Amino acid sequence: MKLSRTDRRLLAALQRDVTPSQSNLAEIVGMSRTYCWRRIREFEESGVIEKQVALLNPRKLGFQIHVLLAVALVEHTDANRDSFEEHVQSLPEVTECYSVSGERDYVLQVVVTDMDAYNDFINAQILHHPAVRSASSTFALRRVKYSTALPL
Repeated sequence: MKLSRTDRRLLAALQRDVTPSQSNLAEIVGMSRTYCWRRIREFEESGVIEKQVALLNPRKLGFQIHVLLAVALVEHTDANRDSFEEHVQSLPEVTECYSVSGERDYVLQVVVTDMDAYNDFINAQILHHPAVRSASSTFALRRVKYSTALPL
């Protein structure tokens, strides 16, 4: 999709904060309220804006452990991939999952409250899955940067 400079300003403003009224948002980005409303609807309908959510602080909610979990499958079949990906969709501890190249097949971002919860998760939910050959955990010590904003 080709974006004008005004479109980019609008999307950047929405990435920073989606709570201003459309009148305030239109003023911030320098467009009419009607045009602003119409562009937002077009972005939603085209899938540029997927959804609007609140970003929560995991530590303040008790999620002390943040793990990057690399997973290797037993065999690279469609059935194994489909089964594992469907399983991952059902796990609330997994906040992101990527199919990757290299020695591992997937990298998952996992958040849990403590090491006991992670031990239960890795053993019961990941290593127990029939498509999984192995998994390797990397524990985050501290968050240096976190952003959901795309570089428009």
